[in-house]
Amino acid sequence: MLRTGCQWNYLPHDFPPADTVYGYFRAWKNDGTWGKLNEVLRGQVRQAVGKEVEPSAGVIDSQSAKTTEVSGPRGYDAGKQVKGRKRHVLVDTLGLLLFVLVHPANIQDRDGARLLLEQIRARFPRLKLIWADGGYAGPKLNDWVQRMCHWVLSIVKRSDDMTGFQVLPHRWVVERTFGWLNRCRRLSKDFEQLPATEEAWVYAAMTRLMLRRLARAPVGVEDSEQG
Repeated sequence: MLRTGCQWNYLPHDFPPADTVYGYFRAWKNDGTWGKLNEVLRGQVRQAVGKEVEPSAGVIDSQSAKTTEVSGPRGYDAGKQVKGRKRHVLVDTLGLLLFVLVHPANIQDRDGARLLLEQIRARFPRLKLIWADGGYAGPKLNDWVQRMCHWVLSIVKRSDDMTGFQVLPHRWVVERTFGWLNRCRRLSKDFEQLPATEEAWVYAAMTRLMLRRLARAPVGVEDSEQG
């Protein structure tokens, strides 16, 4: 379903009944299993490339996605001109997912970042530094991150003389993560009624990616996912 974007009722006949498969997906969403799978596999991939299990630095960014006619919370992102939701992600320096929060697209990045970081303050004891783009700049968020989380929020900005696409230090890592997610047709739009369901699909997509990486270990930091 992630790869092809098919609906539950169109699962191949060699799978269990769609209601059974959906039941497991929903149960794992509700009890946090998708997030736990992501956490365990991320630690294994990090160890495979010689890193500590827990990260000391991360990169934060958001991706706006259109919603469909399915009901649920949504908003309009005036900057991207997208009506739908944002997938707000924090990744480590390998681009592996630390946390995802889905919220209406009209919530600005600075506010969305605070919503995300509030939920992970106690989850990553080694985390010290978070890189972000200019959309997160501002003393209000920076002061809150330092005071409440005891982390450093470092803004990576484009220089004024840059034209066209440029690879920026650290920021390219999270952009690559979004590229990996975009290979899953289920994530081409936000088809879900509940933001938590979309979050589960993002965790499932990263689980799939990490399982493939572990299957062909050792993995280099610059290794790219080939589908």
